[in-house]
Amino acid sequence: MLSYDFDWSVLWKHPYGRWMLEGIWTTITLSSLAFLIAVTLGLMVGVFRVLPNRITRLIGGSYVELIRNTPYLVQLFFWYFGLPSLLPQASEKWIYDHVPSLPYWTGVVCLGVYTASRVGEQIRAGMISIPTDQYQAAFSTGLTTYQTYRYVIIPYAIRIIIPPFTTEFLTCFKNSALTMTIGVLETTGASYLIDSYTWHGLETTTAASVVYIVITLCVVLLMAWVERRIHIPGMIARGR
Repeated sequence: MLSYDFDWSVLWKHPYGRWMLEGIWTTITLSSLAFLIAVTLGLMVGVFRVLPNRITRLIGGSYVELIRNTPYLVQLFFWYFGLPSLLPQASEKWIYDHVPSLPYWTGVVCLGVYTASRVGEQIRAGMISIPTDQYQAAFSTGLTTYQTYRYVIIPYAIRIIIPPFTTEFLTCFKNSALTMTIGVLETTGASYLIDSYTWHGLETTTAASVVYIVITLCVVLLMAWVERRIHIPGMIARGR
């Protein structure tokens, strides 16, 4: 017989159920906002990486190598604990005392900046996979470099990279759990908080795991549907 006394009711007892629901909502909003930043910034980085201009390639490459090769947790600590300390003492104190939900927004920005380095490489891979003839055809119609990337290359690239793009979002979604280290009560943080009050960590961590599995599966199914709708015949070798 197991000595552990299971009590699954901690998942819906007041106030623990509310804490868990708030944690789930925090996870969804934090990771979604972070990925929005990642896509916007990553798109720019990816384009910089393939432009013929040497300076833009250097900027894009430097960003990717600096951010991608540093652990996300280290960057999170730097953004929350290190960066404010570089400011004047009065400014540092004002940030910690008056910026609402500072840990949450720090997590959003840091996760977005970190994921952008990975998204940028996915976008670059998609663009360099497009045949050179496609570029030449666009230029031959009189399109400028900006117009070629804006109306031809980037739309093609995004449609090609849907499968790895989905993986990057799932990675971003799961990395949001690390924000609990700076005080964000997302799903994992909420499960640990409930455990500290109830001593039923097995139930809370199991519930958190199920939440992550369900949400990620929903994202996978959604993106698979999107991929089928917008795929370019002959350019995505996935069986259908």
